[in-house]
This record gives sequence, C-alpha cells and structure tokens, in this order.
Amino acid sequence: MDDVQSSIDHRGVSLQKVGVKGVRLPFSIRTKAGGFQHVVATIDAAVDLPHDYKGTHMSRFLEVLDAWRNKPVSMVELEDMAKDICVRLQAGRAHVCFSFIYFIEKAAPVSGIRSLVDYNCSFEAAYDEDGTFDFILSVEVPFTSLCPCSKEISRYGAHNQRGMMRARLRCRPGVLHWLEDLVAAMEAQGSAPVYSLLKRQDEKFVTEQAYENPKFVEDVIRDLILLFRGLKGVLWFDIECENFESIHNHSAYAAHSEWVEGETGK
Repeated sequence: MDDVQSSIDHRGVSLQKVGVKGVRLPFSIRTKAGGFQHVVATIDAAVDLPHDYKGTHMSRFLEVLDAWRNKPVSMVELEDMAKDICVRLQAGRAHVCFSFIYFIEKAAPVSGIRSLVDYNCSFEAAYDEDGTFDFILSVEVPFTSLCPCSKEISRYGAHNQRGMMRARLRCRPGVLHWLEDLVAAMEAQGSAPVYSLLKRQDEKFVTEQAYENPKFVEDVIRDLILLFRGLKGVLWFDIECENFESIHNHSAYAAHSEWVEGETGK
C-alpha cells in the first residue's frame, strides 16, 4: 500500500510538534518507597516534522507507548521513552507529557488515622537527537490559607479557605525530586495542610494551626519562591497560588517564574 505520510510536501514548511494527544493508558509511577503506584495516565506525544514530509506515522506513537506501559516510570524512563520515539519515527526531537493523579497516604495530625490525598501531577520530557534531554516535573498541592487582615480586624475568628499551589520544576540532569517530598515541602508553605479524613480532634488542630499561621496569597507565593530557590539542582521554576475565597465570588491569585541564578547543583 502507498505510504502517504512519507510522501513529499512541496510547501517548504517544517512543523515543531506533530503527534497524538489525550491518549489514556495504564502506567506505573515509581514511588519514593521503592515500589510503584498504578495510575491512568493521559499522554501527549509529538515529534518535529521536516518540511519535505507530508505527515508522521501516528500509529508508531502508540506502539512505543504500549511497549512501555508495563514498566515503572520516572524521569530516567521518560528519557529512554522519548529517545525511542525519536528513533521509531526518525525524528530530530521528541516530546512526551504524562498527566496523572498520584495518591499519597497522610496521617491526621492528632488521631493518626491514615487516608489518601490525591494530587494532579505531570512529567514532561523532550529529547533531541544530539542527546539533549529536558525534563519538567509538575504538581498541584491543595492547602488551607487564613487571611491575616481578617484575623486582625475581626472580633471573632477569621475567614479561611482552601487554596491550590501549582508548580513546574526543571532540574539539572540526574537530579530527582520525589513527589512525596515535593508535596510535603510545598504544603508546609500554606497556613495548614488539607487531609481527606479528619476526626474532631484533628479538625480542631488544623483549624487552630491555620489561625496561628495566617498568610495572604502573596505570603504563600513568596515562601514557595524561597523554597524552590533552595532546592537541590533546581534550574527553573514556574509557580502559582490560587485562593478560592470564602467571602468573595472570585479567587485571589499570585504567580512567579524564574531561572535560579547561581545554582551550583548543591
């Protein structure tokens, strides 16, 4: 049969990304404890396309992904996977993005009762045929914030709300930050963590914890900046913080992105 995708295109326009988007497959994500967690990943994969090719071979993306779905995935495997896509599709550059929900078990602060909290995460990888590899880790962390102004001016209590921290990190080659560690470090920058399951004594504890640690959205984002500037091997980060206000019909929001100056792989 004729291979139409490989036929010559005469418009002289090369493309940066051509591929598949929204592929859902079961995968295993490596955990800090040394095991793996089964997830359903939503995957985008693409390659560059030279100007003289009409199209790429879409089925080959699925062949590569299917071959990897029984192997636990982390940054190391994403590099090999992106390299496989480059080779299989005879491309100069390949991109892969895995989005998934990751569960972390947390103990309530007083009762110690354990429950799972879900976090939206993603692995983004790009590989060039010259061996250059780029990896970005993304995570969303819910938290509680309590308004310092409300606490200061109110005779009784202070308004608080759930918020969401979102972070994307690019690190030096070989530097790996486990999701478990990153989530714990990020949620510590809020007024208090959130949990799936709390008993009354736990609810009292986290309510008072937030009251004693009031933070504006600006406070949270600044503390996150200092956190990421100090993390080992971080070259670049892009972060945002959103408070889903309890007394307004809108959110409070802050964001920041920077390359970390003077990072020495400490």
